[in-house]
Amino acid sequence: MIIGVAPDPGVLSNREVEVMRHLAAGLTYAATARQMRISPHTVDAYLRRIKKKVGTRSRTDLLLLAVSLSGGSVSSPTAV
Repeated sequence: MIIGVAPDPGVLSNREVEVMRHLAAGLTYAATARQMRISPHTVDAYLRRIKKKVGTRSRTDLLLLAVSLSGGSVSSPTAV
């Protein structure tokens, strides 16, 4: 996957998109599972399936994709 290039959203199922939204919002697997009324193992399975569909291996790339699909942006923390 090339960073900054999101796949066609139609590639992902509605539930996969929902998991991505939760990931972009910063929810943990457990919190995502509670909100979606599924097990944390199922959340992990969705994320593994998404990684395979979009061709990425890293959780960081997956997070960047989730944020881009949600219309947000990722900013680096500033040093104080």
